[in-house]
Amino acid sequence: MKTFIAPTWLIFTSLLLSSSATSADLFLKAADNTSVDSIQLNAEDEKKITTLISLLQPTSLTSLEQQQELRWFAQQSKPFKGLTIRVVSESIKTHVYESEVLARLFYELTGIHVIHEITEEDDVIKKITAQIETGLNLYDAYINDSDLIGSHFRNGNITSITELVSFDDGKLTLPTLDINDFIGIKFTTGPDGIIYQLPDQQFANLYWYRSDWFEDVTFKRQFKSKYGYELGVPQNWQAYEDIAHFFSNDIKHINGVRVYGHMDYAATDPSLGWRISDAWLSMAGVGDVGLPNGLPVDEWGIRVEQCHPVGASVSRGGELNGPAAVYAIDKFVSWLDLAPQEARKLTFNQASKWPKTGQIAQQIFWYSAFVGEFIDPELAIVNEDGTPKWKVAPSPVGKYWQTGMKSGYQDTGAWTFINNTPKERQLAAWLYAQFLVSKSVSLHKTLVGYTPIRLSDIESEAMSQKAPYLGGLVEFYRSEARNVWTPTGTNVPDYRNMSGHWWHYIGKIVEGKLSTQQGLDAIADEFDRHLTELSQSSSNTKCVPKVNSPKPSDYWFKQPGAPKAALENSVKGKTLPYKEAILVWE
Repeated sequence: MKTFIAPTWLIFTSLLLSSSATSADLFLKAADNTSVDSIQLNAEDEKKITTLISLLQPTSLTSLEQQQELRWFAQQSKPFKGLTIRVVSESIKTHVYESEVLARLFYELTGIHVIHEITEEDDVIKKITAQIETGLNLYDAYINDSDLIGSHFRNGNITSITELVSFDDGKLTLPTLDINDFIGIKFTTGPDGIIYQLPDQQFANLYWYRSDWFEDVTFKRQFKSKYGYELGVPQNWQAYEDIAHFFSNDIKHINGVRVYGHMDYAATDPSLGWRISDAWLSMAGVGDVGLPNGLPVDEWGIRVEQCHPVGASVSRGGELNGPAAVYAIDKFVSWLDLAPQEARKLTFNQASKWPKTGQIAQQIFWYSAFVGEFIDPELAIVNEDGTPKWKVAPSPVGKYWQTGMKSGYQDTGAWTFINNTPKERQLAAWLYAQFLVSKSVSLHKTLVGYTPIRLSDIESEAMSQKAPYLGGLVEFYRSEARNVWTPTGTNVPDYRNMSGHWWHYIGKIVEGKLSTQQGLDAIADEFDRHLTELSQSSSNTKCVPKVNSPKPSDYWFKQPGAPKAALENSVKGKTLPYKEAILVWE
């Protein structure tokens, strides 16, 4: 299994050593085809480029390099001038900016009209599914999570980035695309070494807390008096729970405002599924040691053997309905009592607004895509000088977690191209995608949405200047943690049709219609059934599921690693000062 997974992490090393045509070779070939410094444009086009440069600051490029890169787009897009393309992405700030601003700038530069639609994440997946299943050209490209990588590399429905790079000898591939600069490229590369998607934005789920309250001398004294240890960044779930009780039930009010030690969301909605499937189980300790997703059992509780998914239930060697998973969901549900009463009825987007009000002391599962909304000087959580009263830190982990396991989730929204798109429209969309991730655009876009994709941007002086105002986000992305917080991996063979079971059954658990064990048993059964159907119906033999025959749970609990038997021991809370807590990112 380790031999199979390794190329995903060492992809460019292996590609460079390959004797066949490789992605790295193709990028070099593309650079040879159309030299950026040899392009000559008319005065009108040069004027447009000068205007664009003024609008797309800062950038990691020199002025001349940016000018040359934009000239390439103007030159290579000429055959597509007047064409209208349609793309769709989810509704986060980065994509709204792309839709409302960058699509227009791209049109002014290239003459290609872009209808960039914004919708909910669940709807993006539905649209991809509809285009694949009907064969209709609904959109010319999608920006969707790399969580679908397990489907993409197995099913043959995707025109890979590797293919697009090499099309027509790479003439439509930006010579300065610099694929190795993308921090999430390993997340969009299959075990077969093929790059299936191109990262457009990234954000992580991190621990968020009010550092000003945690540093308050009175609160620190009261907390230590009751719990016996220092108020600080929680290292385990017991400390998080103690701190949540402390602010919700002991402090209750700060400056006359009702405060809470926990915030979450639990409405029966697709976003509830992402709340759990986005590595919540692995943070509790479900799965095995090994990155990016646990070997052989991953954060969905799915066991794989030699790349073949073999089951999710404990009886088949998985861990989706095992004691660690039950513990994870029990904590999620019980902690809702420590959050505002409304939390049980809120969706992902609705809940995101609560910490900005100044009523929340900490949040164990907070997405860094919200950073841009949390730095407004008018907010109660921001100091007068613009620095935040909050910080982000590594997420605390549950009692089943072991060193070397996945520590958290990172969303990688990436460009996806479907085979049944007419080639001319697909290539025009390929140009638009490259524009949105080009070095001419990416740093400026990062400072709008705070969803970085390039190492050159993360290490730039502009990010250094911004770092004190972002609560630890820059420190996270400059550390090795950017490789350890990972998306859903290749173990999930059909994300589009399997992901919906999460919110359906977790919702029933939250509503009290099913016990935690009953709900997880139901999801595990659904997954096992679906894996069996895939093994029988798939025409593609690449890593097809081969479901294990069921065995007694005790058999699996006696085997090394996951699934794990129940741990009855209690855990004492542990905290660290912020500067020590973030050392784990190194």
